[in-house]
Amino acid sequence: MKLLGARLADELVILSLGGAVDEWYNAAPHMREASLFQQQLGCVTPEAFGLAVGLPHRRIVSLDTDGGLLFNLGILATLGNEQPDNLFVVVWDNEQYQSIGGPATHTAKGRVDLAAIARGAGVEHAYTAATLEEFDAHCAAGLASTTPYIVVAKTDGILEPGIKRKHSDGREDKYIFVRHVEATEGITIMGPSEHN
Repeated sequence: MKLLGARLADELVILSLGGAVDEWYNAAPHMREASLFQQQLGCVTPEAFGLAVGLPHRRIVSLDTDGGLLFNLGILATLGNEQPDNLFVVVWDNEQYQSIGGPATHTAKGRVDLAAIARGAGVEHAYTAATLEEFDAHCAAGLASTTPYIVVAKTDGILEPGIKRKHSDGREDKYIFVRHVEATEGITIMGPSEHN
């Protein structure tokens, strides 16, 4: 996450729920306002795709998970057909549900290859990274790509010790993110509350 965060400046990031949220906000504090976590498995990359379509001039980064992507493999066919030129997808694959350890996902037995599934669905640039060097190289390529780009990052699933928890809830995070998009795009997404 620190390697990816160091490469980001004005991109928008959608990420999965769990301990990875706190880890991301610690690894890339400068991206705090530009990042939003999605609370439903299977919705991270679809939400990022929606942003990519709605803001075609802006680079969108999806930080998905093996468990989350397995909940909605259909998004890979959508990416294959639609070919968004501004979407970079990272899939953290710890081969288990939950970022701190849980039931095994289908990737744990070594037969299910998410990058191969993505290529089969029409995403030409879909790869697996097993080392930090491979991952960093794919981050550089993915952020520069003009077609959808996916890297499945094999991880150990252990959160970095000493990670500080964020002190906000999902509703507050949504407003922080939306207000950031409004400010950086010069648009209004959500007007004032009817209760003001």
